[in-house]
Formats: sequence, structure tokens, C-alpha cells
Amino acid sequence: MDLLIPSSRFLSLISLMMVVMGAAYAEKADQKKPLILEADKVSVNDVQQAYELQGNILLIKGSILVTGEQGNIKVDPEGYEFVTMESDQDTTASFRQRREGPANEFIQANGKNVVYDAKTEVLTITGDASMKRLLNMQMLDQLNGWKIEYDDVKQYYRVFPPPDAKESDLPLARAMLSPRQKATLEK
Repeated sequence: MDLLIPSSRFLSLISLMMVVMGAAYAEKADQKKPLILEADKVSVNDVQQAYELQGNILLIKGSILVTGEQGNIKVDPEGYEFVTMESDQDTTASFRQRREGPANEFIQANGKNVVYDAKTEVLTITGDASMKRLLNMQMLDQLNGWKIEYDDVKQYYRVFPPPDAKESDLPLARAMLSPRQKATLEK
């Protein structure tokens, strides 16, 4: 995504958001867990492995928990899910997943739209997006912006401004990042 805002302050802010994370990854056992869906309305196309969900959606797969008001799930031939979840005007869509490792660590995100690709392990939150990394329910990292992308395989966060952002709107992203412990950084 090309950003055409000529502000060194803005570019340094975005650079700050690109953070290398610890050696914890998404819970690998999640892929082998059953997909549990609850919603006011569920439409299933078993041949195409596609699901449409409406109203009070709760998706659970292992440690993954996704909520929203309208959603789609597409399962590829290898069994990986591509989840798109939207909120209504009064709520937010959410995503939560336990991270692999010895600690009780989670990624938790909210926004107007949540997109999760289980194959690439990329989570994208848009529309008043927020994301936290929690350890034993204590916040370690917190990001806020218009769009947040979290790549669990490459271990980074990215925060993007709105497409129509102006230099006078800065700051468009905020982050609180905790220092990494040596034990977390070693594999």
C-alpha cells in the first residue's frame, strides 16, 4: 500500500508501528480443532465449503474466537479458513487467539471489519481498529489506528492511516509497546 502523505513525522510513526515480536506464534493446535458457529442465521454451501452468517455471530475454533454481525467463511481444499466478519453501526467485530508458547498470551482485536486468513496467519482489522497483546490478561502492547495488520508468521504489526488522511490529521496511529524479555525473544 503506497502512502502519499509527505510527512516525515507520519512516516516515522508508521515505521515505529512495524515491530518485531517475540517468538510466540498462533496456537498451532487450532487448525485441527472443529469449527463451531453460532448465529441468528447460518447458510451452508457444503459443496463450495462456504458459510454465510448473520446476526450475533460467534465463531470458535480452538483458541480462536471471532464475533460480529455479518460474516463469511470460506474453507480451502487444505482445510484453512478465510474469515470475514463485519459489525453493525452499534457494535464492533472482534478477534481473539491464544499464542503458542508456555505463557498465557493472547492477541485481541476489535474494529468495524475483521479479516483472518488461517493459511497465511494474517489478521487485518479496519475501521477504528484496536489490537492488544496480553500476557496473563495484562496488556503488553496496544495499537490503535484506522487499519491494523498483524502477520503472525513474520511476527509484525502494521498500522495504516485512512485512505483520505491529511497531514493535519496526525497522529493517525498510536502504540504502546512493552520491552521484550530475553526469554520471549529466544526460540
